[in-house]
Amino acid sequence: MTFKLLTLNTHSLIEENAGIKRQSFARTVADVLPDVIAMQEVNQSVDAPLVPHEQLDGYLPCHACVPLRADNHALAVVEALKAHGVTYHWSYLPIKRGYGIYDEGVALLFRNPAREFDILTVSRRDDYESWKTRKILGAKVGDVWFYSLHLGWWDDREEPFAAQWRRLHAHMRKRDRVFLMGDFNSPSDLRGEGYDLVLSDGWIDTHTAARQQSGRVTIPGAVAGWTERALSNGGARVDYIFCNFPCSSLSSRVIFDGNDTPTVSDHFGLICQIEM
Repeated sequence: MTFKLLTLNTHSLIEENAGIKRQSFARTVADVLPDVIAMQEVNQSVDAPLVPHEQLDGYLPCHACVPLRADNHALAVVEALKAHGVTYHWSYLPIKRGYGIYDEGVALLFRNPAREFDILTVSRRDDYESWKTRKILGAKVGDVWFYSLHLGWWDDREEPFAAQWRRLHAHMRKRDRVFLMGDFNSPSDLRGEGYDLVLSDGWIDTHTAARQQSGRVTIPGAVAGWTERALSNGGARVDYIFCNFPCSSLSSRVIFDGNDTPTVSDHFGLICQIEM
């Protein structure tokens, strides 16, 4: 069995020409058809009208109290995909207030419906008004868990990456087959920091393990969160798809980087094909 996984920090609603970029994203997704899509920085305006869950095709609530608003980015992506004749099930978890005007969270889209969900707070704080609050959203599809996550920085004194990772990794010891997909805010070329910590705990980087791979960076320069942090070699790879069990990564490539696919965010995406 083979399947495709895609992750992207969407920077949604904040991007210039966000609607055009969302349509470009949907066209590419409709062409490559990932089985699971993890998205981060999935925003909705706090003052947009609420949308009842029962009015949403394919929506699977991960929590009964999650409010969904009319301009939710994941909802808009799913609707754009439907216009291309492609149907996805999906779920959304708001995590914190973004820029004072958004509900910012993470989302998962999947071709086959999820069997159950998992939510974990990995930051020390659980404060919706704090931009440093971090939570992860997981969904079990078949017998495999897929998580969308957006972690903090290694050098953050209040919410360091290492502490968040320890909570996350301890929780994942209960799971046999897991893919962690998202923005880890940890450059792969910095030794002794977040990337090395993840590998030292036995996780496999599906990009470097791939038989065929292309693309070197997922942030090309000083994007949000990196304006005061050093980036070498013209950018860094901070977005990953990690797994905790043996599988074959057939191919992995950076996507939405302006080469074969359009740029749709301040991050590039990552897509891999897995054989189990």
